Amino acid sequence: MFARALARFAPVALLAAPVPALAAEPSGIIALPLNPVVPVEQRGCTAKTASGLGYTMLRPATGPTPAATDYVLVNYVGYLAATGAVFDQNMRTPFPANGVIPGFSEGLQMMMRGGIARLCIPAALGYGAQGTGPIPANSDLVFQVELIDFKTAAEVEAMRKASGQPATPPQ
Repeated sequence: MFARALARFAPVALLAAPVPALAAEPSGIIALPLNPVVPVEQRGCTAKTASGLGYTMLRPATGPTPAATDYVLVNYVGYLAATGAVFDQNMRTPFPANGVIPGFSEGLQMMMRGGIARLCIPAALGYGAQGTGPIPANSDLVFQVELIDFKTAAEVEAMRKASGQPATPPQ
């Protein structure tokens, strides 16, 4: 909508305008695109599971934990352990707990509704030697995850039926 409105005012002038030379930005301007970096003190974990997954419960919660086959609703930010460079973040994201990398899935199954955890995922429990997108091969990863809610597959299916959505395809 904004682009359409802008195009009405000066479609030709916009394309013909000279591109200014890149110069150093004044100190108060944030350079775009924004590539946040998480400080080193927020890249470590205080405990470790038998598989090697590191974790710190930042906001402990009580109650049941999701099973691997449950659907979770989370807020999260993911960043590289080595540099702190953020590679992904999302709010209110639903997905199956076992539909993500093994370390993330394992960490989710340790959390309780309302809890926030930092998960330190070694490369072997992440993307391993293949890497993906902005994540280099053999990268250790860190996620801060808030478990907002979770439902069983049967509960999700009942919700879909009640809302008139088609059943999920077999997996």
